[in-house]
Amino acid sequence: MTGTDRLDPAARPLVDLLSKAFPDLGGTVTDAAEARRILASAPAPGRPLLPVGSVGSVEDRTIPGPEGAPELRVRIYLPEAAGGADAGAAPDQARMRGPAQGGGPARAPYPTVVFFHGGGFSICGLDSHDGTVRKLCREAGAAVVSVDYRLAPEAPFPAAVEDAYAAVRWVAGHLGQWGGDPAALVVAGDSAGGALATVAARLARERGGPEIALQVLLYPVLDAAQDTDSYRRNASGYFLTAAHMRWFWEQYLGEAGPASPHSRHPYASPLRAPDLSGLPPAYLLTAGCDPLCDEGQEYASALREAGVRVTEGHFRAMFHGFLGFTEALADSRTAMTEVAGAIAAAGVYGRKNSGDLGGVTG
Repeated sequence: MTGTDRLDPAARPLVDLLSKAFPDLGGTVTDAAEARRILASAPAPGRPLLPVGSVGSVEDRTIPGPEGAPELRVRIYLPEAAGGADAGAAPDQARMRGPAQGGGPARAPYPTVVFFHGGGFSICGLDSHDGTVRKLCREAGAAVVSVDYRLAPEAPFPAAVEDAYAAVRWVAGHLGQWGGDPAALVVAGDSAGGALATVAARLARERGGPEIALQVLLYPVLDAAQDTDSYRRNASGYFLTAAHMRWFWEQYLGEAGPASPHSRHPYASPLRAPDLSGLPPAYLLTAGCDPLCDEGQEYASALREAGVRVTEGHFRAMFHGFLGFTEALADSRTAMTEVAGAIAAAGVYGRKNSGDLGGVTG
């Protein structure tokens, strides 16, 4: 695109490449299983996995799902080996409240992030977001538990919501296994995973816990209505399209999509929730060349109006998913630093502190 293209010129080749490789969802590709096969057949990046820290670890395991549902696969990333040499350090030496510099060992107790991957509730998984999660673990000096929740349409709304809350409860009950700080439990996710993160925080409020210190919402999906200016402004040409989003909602809510009776449910469209008070502080990231931009910014405003402490990071020349490209994009590196800093500080600021913390504008 030229002339009126609002995208950072450094991002344009990347966006074009991603758009070419991505399935034509809602067009020539209408079956979710086929979309997953196309994504799985894409060539591997061809670069070594980023270490999570000088003494860190990564482990796959299963945990209990919601009552009556299958077990959930999770991948646990630790910035230091559980029970490692740092575990017995004195409290004033053990706590590190800043991003780990250069991948050095974080010192327990540290924040623990329950992370939900994006993919429109119907594609992607632990492997697709492995690189981003490794960076979060390394730069924030935090444990991260990445959750492989059930996907639509095989498991439509609200299966993923219940899986997300079950994972948060399990993590909260097992923080001691890896030196997690009980006052620094974080829920996080990108895109559809951002919706699951904020809904999990809401369920924790409604169902009596666990206590969550921070919600990190990365260009989140928040409203099935798909009627904002950014949906029209960024309908095509910036990787994620309005057509993709229509297809995603149809997988998650059924063929009726936005016309589904579930579309205004606060667990499906958190922006429509009648009461946002009592939710944990939030870091909310948006991109200017993203159909989801406006709903993310509207949600940040709604949280503030409800007395929730909010930090916003807005990058006007970036696209949906840009956080995963720190090697190529300066804005991605800046955003990752901001996200990691917010996670590293989780639990430091009390819930009584509400209001705007400022933010980043790129």
